[in-house]
Amino acid sequence: MNRWIDRNIKWLFPLPAVLFIALMMAFPITYTLWMSFTKWSMSAVQPPKFVALANYANMLGADARFWHAAGRTFYFTIAAVAAETVLGIALAMLLNRDFPGKNVVKTLFLLPMVATPVAIGMVWLLMFEPSIGFMNYAIGLFGIAPQRWLASEAGALPSLVLVDIWQWTPMIALIVLAGLVSLPSDPFEAAAVDGATPLQVFWRITLPMLRPTIIVAVILRSIDALKTFDIIYAMTQGGPNYATETLNLYGYTLGFGYFQMGAASTLLMIFFAIVMGVVVFLNRARKGVAA
Repeated sequence: MNRWIDRNIKWLFPLPAVLFIALMMAFPITYTLWMSFTKWSMSAVQPPKFVALANYANMLGADARFWHAAGRTFYFTIAAVAAETVLGIALAMLLNRDFPGKNVVKTLFLLPMVATPVAIGMVWLLMFEPSIGFMNYAIGLFGIAPQRWLASEAGALPSLVLVDIWQWTPMIALIVLAGLVSLPSDPFEAAAVDGATPLQVFWRITLPMLRPTIIVAVILRSIDALKTFDIIYAMTQGGPNYATETLNLYGYTLGFGYFQMGAASTLLMIFFAIVMGVVVFLNRARKGVAA
């Protein structure tokens, strides 16, 4: 017995923690899945009623609000992550150079990520305020007419994308910077000997070698962007006229606004499948690049 324990000690020590984490993940998912097959209102005294796939059929087939929320979720994610990736790579290239105050700048880049989301939302609400906000003052310097920002159905979601870009571009920049630091120097020395221009070095050497790191950053950021809730809820609560209601906010409204826990659980399971699908797709893309 003692010999068996000695041989498997590396598995036995982390086993309790692994079992605890697995249980804490499995129970909420399993319970939510079961609730998605029921019709239950928290405001009623009746127990949950099993309705099989009726919730899924109704949400996917007849609930236009669900599809609109899904479209906004993907719009928010794609627009934010695309801009953050381009800006993050540019910032990483800049920070990879030596200049005075480099460490101070890198520290300042962390501030948007560590700030409280609700506090960030309150600050940006003031900046987007149509009459006294900084954003209208800033664009006014270039002769652009004042905008309604969050008060406009057309401008509310792009405004939230702008906030997300400000907050999370540093994350991608730091991940890409870590990849830049770990790149071997031999290809760059050979390119310098051959007389390659900085642009050629970036496109032909730096970017291809960084591609796996960039995809990892995109995967992490995409998962987080799909699930964004706090900033949107703090700033617009899904308005105006549902213009910024994403799947997360719609699920929250169904569960804690309308008390339709069965429908809310159905939406969350669909959303869970969407997030997992995006992760699998991006992970396969990463493996394809690595191969």
